[in-house]
Amino acid sequence: MTRDTGRIGIWRRLRGWAASGALTLAFLPLPDLALAKSPPTPVLDAGAVAAADRYAATTAAQIMKAGGNAVDAAVAMAFSLAVTYPEAGNIGGGGFMTLYVDGKPYFLDYRERAPVAATRDMYLDAKGEVVKDMSLVGYRAAGVPGTVDGMWQAHRRFGRLPWKAVLAPAVALARDGFVVDAQLIERRDAALKTFAGRTNFAVYFGGMREGQVFRQPELASTLERIANDGAQDFYRGKTADLIEQAMRGHGLIDRRDLANYKAVWRAPIQASWQGYDVITAPPPSSGGIGLVQLLKMKAARAADFQNVELNSPQYIHLLAEIEKRVFADRAQYLGDPDAYKVPVARLTDDAYIARRAAEVRPDAISPTRDVQPGLGTAMPERAETTHFSVVDKWGNAVSNTYTINGYFGAGVIVSGAGFLLNDEMDDFSAKTGVPNMFGVVGSDANAIAPGKRPLSSMTPTILTRDGRVALVVGTPGGSRIFTTIFQVVTNLYDFHLPLAQAVAAMRFHHQLLPENTLYFEPYMPATGALAEALKTRGYVLQSQAFNGDVEAIQVLERTPLPVADPRGRGVTLTIR
Repeated sequence: MTRDTGRIGIWRRLRGWAASGALTLAFLPLPDLALAKSPPTPVLDAGAVAAADRYAATTAAQIMKAGGNAVDAAVAMAFSLAVTYPEAGNIGGGGFMTLYVDGKPYFLDYRERAPVAATRDMYLDAKGEVVKDMSLVGYRAAGVPGTVDGMWQAHRRFGRLPWKAVLAPAVALARDGFVVDAQLIERRDAALKTFAGRTNFAVYFGGMREGQVFRQPELASTLERIANDGAQDFYRGKTADLIEQAMRGHGLIDRRDLANYKAVWRAPIQASWQGYDVITAPPPSSGGIGLVQLLKMKAARAADFQNVELNSPQYIHLLAEIEKRVFADRAQYLGDPDAYKVPVARLTDDAYIARRAAEVRPDAISPTRDVQPGLGTAMPERAETTHFSVVDKWGNAVSNTYTINGYFGAGVIVSGAGFLLNDEMDDFSAKTGVPNMFGVVGSDANAIAPGKRPLSSMTPTILTRDGRVALVVGTPGGSRIFTTIFQVVTNLYDFHLPLAQAVAAMRFHHQLLPENTLYFEPYMPATGALAEALKTRGYVLQSQAFNGDVEAIQVLERTPLPVADPRGRGVTLTIR
């Protein structure tokens, strides 16, 4: 039996165990996973993963059982989700990765970029108005993908196992197939209606059936090329040729865009809060700044929250007052730091946040017209993102959030390559002051420009205490991402709920516009007396079209405790 045949056989057995729900069975190491260096001494009793589906969790466990670290597991999960979670997992999109490796924090920005041929007014008609759906559906909606280079750079810097071995599970899943579940079919059916007659989506995904094995041979070949040749294939090799061919006559991405793409290592945003070091996403994410502002503004108004019950009318009102000020700043000041000088230090300064907190009205709604950007100068993206968290037994951690923006992105599959392209161009401000599909507005800081990265709310976050990981957390959810993470963190540390309860609790969202509007998830809407009390205060209640999907790991002493959001199809595993 050859090495490759042995690997396939092992993976088929693993898939069978996963499909039967027997995810706690021992995993066999892949036969060719030679370690790059001797392992350090473990500091935790086990590793752990919280992932968006069972296949990604199984993949991470397989890699870690073979001696891989948190970064190896994260990269393997990212590629596996591109196969089994096609509505959001991707190699045709981009994202952010927050890492804590050998006691040091890092942040990797592999966000998509606007093509060189992109223009500021590319989605406006002759009258200067935004053309409906042009930035959402089809080839012109796609930004230059960053996921493959992001994973390549993370692995090159911190991975322990061979690149080809880390991609082996994803290759096998694409070639041999996976069992399709009901949630994926529900999302696919909605996408078929959206993209009908407009893209080639139905050609690739129309044949998926619940409970049946779905194989993607073109994607398997693409992943095999990437496994053999690294990121070079995607940006300069055969896959790049296929992307350029798909775009010809339809979209803007060309070989220049692909060859010039590079993920960027940035300094993460770091802040002290209640004895924890918060390590989170810098621009072009708005989420890290927003999360720090929310945490510190709530702390500054601690007297108002004293004896206020979690998710009571008063609690929701106080958070809405804080959130609207965060979103006023987001709309005005945040964009790609490579194209615009984002005032990060000023926006996260304790004195500035205290001044903003002093504007909160504890007993009444602040009029929207009175809530201006706080520095004196007078937007969300789609929710269909995915997140995973992983901790290894050596105390390293990865919090990764990546996206193709809408469910199934732009609805366009690269012919011959088998993967979906993003519709990330909608995250730019197509026109200043005009809301995008999530109702959030933006300014010139987030205007379309060649090579620019669009503003995001993705907020992969790690909390440490005394130099050791305490919490790894993140979620999809568009502009709801950082308000969701904020609520989970405060549920956990302010209200001392167990992590599972902190994640499962009701979540709500306010973003300044639409005026006085509170959004609740279908999973746990505001009803009865709570709803009436909020309406009496002057709030408008709306049900958003999606639930969040938090994947989190809390570390207590030497024990990691992973939790997957009950709203999604996520799975957790502890790997010993």
